[in-house]
Amino acid sequence: MSPALIAEFFLLAALWGSSFLFMRLGAAEFGALPTAGLRVMLAALFLLPVFLVKGVWTDFRQRAKPILFVGLLNSGIPFVLFAFAVMHITTGLTSILNATVPLSGALVAWLWLKDRPGGSRMLGLAIGFFGVTLLVIGKSGFNASGVPDTASTGLTLLAMGACLLATLCYGLAASFTKRHLSGAHPLATAAGSQIGAALGLALPTLWLWPTHAVSPTAWAAMAAVALLCTAIAYILFFRIIEKAGPAKALTVTFLVPVFALLYGAIFLGEAITPWMVLCGLIIMAGTALSTGLLRWRRLERVA
Repeated sequence: MSPALIAEFFLLAALWGSSFLFMRLGAAEFGALPTAGLRVMLAALFLLPVFLVKGVWTDFRQRAKPILFVGLLNSGIPFVLFAFAVMHITTGLTSILNATVPLSGALVAWLWLKDRPGGSRMLGLAIGFFGVTLLVIGKSGFNASGVPDTASTGLTLLAMGACLLATLCYGLAASFTKRHLSGAHPLATAAGSQIGAALGLALPTLWLWPTHAVSPTAWAAMAAVALLCTAIAYILFFRIIEKAGPAKALTVTFLVPVFALLYGAIFLGEAITPWMVLCGLIIMAGTALSTGLLRWRRLERVA
């Protein structure tokens, strides 16, 4: 990749890594569901100008139903689940679990699209889910501040489960996109999906809107997560896919937890434990194998 594209790559990782911090700050006052609803509504507004790009509006109008639907799978539901998660576990831990997205994507593609992984990719799936299991076992007694708390174990496990359910939604969205939106203009998908998510979350967001006054800090966090981590990040992601291909774009998954852990430690005082780092490395190794970024040649020959 060119130096300019590498810079965009690191910027994308930094933006997506900061999304967990901004969600924590927003969800603390708005609540999980209004946080997700406000995020996609603002992102949809920020992305509306892309419809002025030649061919984007036409493509969206022709594929409106699947694009709007995929917005719920790829943004609406996962954002609610992650906003709930960051209220009960650390942002760093949430980001590590988010790194299992390619694992979920490979598993869904295998079961739904019959895209059977080869030997090394099968090994990667096993290693990745083994890392997740270790992480869940090792972190099940910690609260959102990283402090042992037996009383919060149930909520902690529920929050970790919400993260994994969100990654499953991403996997389903990826396979749905491949089957029903192949060839769609990426900007039409990016903007249209946020509109679909906003429509899907509009009524629940209004119903659960906080009755108390919300601080400027929370409003600023929501503006940042919508503009920087959603609207701009989507555009960067699709630019990288176009210029470097999906395989290289996918490696951003490895850097997102690094930034998220740093932001959490600096701005929220979250602890970075050796166990989290070890499990994160195991998950990333499994992800690299399961997505084909790395191959175990001997297993590929046997498969």
